[in-house]
Amino acid sequence: MSTGVDPEPATGPASVEAVAAGLTDHGYLPDDGLATAIFLALALQRPLLLEGEAGVGKTEVARVLSRWTGGELIRLQCYEGIDVAQAVYEWDYARQLLHLRAAEAAGTAAATGADDLTDQLWSERFLVRRPLLAAIDHRAGPPPVLLIDEVDRADDEFEAFLLEVLADYAVTVPELGTFSAAVPPVVIVTSNRTRDVHDALKRRCLYHWVEHPAFEREVAIVALRAPQVAASLARQVAAMVEQVRGLGLYKPPGVAETIDWASAVAALGRSELDESVVERTLGAAMKYREDQERVRRAGVAELVRAAVARSG
Repeated sequence: MSTGVDPEPATGPASVEAVAAGLTDHGYLPDDGLATAIFLALALQRPLLLEGEAGVGKTEVARVLSRWTGGELIRLQCYEGIDVAQAVYEWDYARQLLHLRAAEAAGTAAATGADDLTDQLWSERFLVRRPLLAAIDHRAGPPPVLLIDEVDRADDEFEAFLLEVLADYAVTVPELGTFSAAVPPVVIVTSNRTRDVHDALKRRCLYHWVEHPAFEREVAIVALRAPQVAASLARQVAAMVEQVRGLGLYKPPGVAETIDWASAVAALGRSELDESVVERTLGAAMKYREDQERVRRAGVAELVRAAVARSG
């Protein structure tokens, strides 16, 4: 029975062009460099570290890969203080306690024996699989896509532990033994570079720096992701975003904001940019008051004129 999933990734894509086509068919328009990096990561079964500014589409790569390959998307969101219990596994102590009470209430605890009852408590039945273990011990179906998001937010100790896991795709649970991946998951690691990721982790991964897209590619992305937006408006909004990214904003708008901005203007029934509609919709693209004020100080009318000229 057909699942509607492109079968090619099951044995690895045949070419960089096949990767680009597969991602585009599922809503992501990569440039040649990114398509090549993804092809090599799949072909060599290596983690891929994507660095770049917030909003350039790093996380979306994993989501689209999951849709394309049919593998489950498993996300590990990193943050300061993350530990094994959040990342790998923990025991469901509440269920273990209920199991003990149920055995006592049924009068089977004594008959079972302390050793057997202990073995029951430390069985997979009570094991809570967190993202790393879930990705390694996936067992059936296409390999999952493991997204390790914003690894730069985690501390040094967790990064060292992560390197150990990715080296062998194995996790040890002392009470049960070692879980190893028969087929490695597809691993996408992202970083916004709030701090440098250690060289050891970079050596374990393939690496790609994700840039903001060039003008014509950003126009094509808006057309792909927001087909309700008029072509002329898509070009003008992409040109406007290109202008404001050069203003030294605290958080320059990413691709998602470009799509949101174009969609917001279109939702107002407009097919062209002007000073009024830009003023009213700045919040779709810039989420900091200081950035909005910087755009206003640069001159909204002047920026719109430059964007319209650029889009022609």
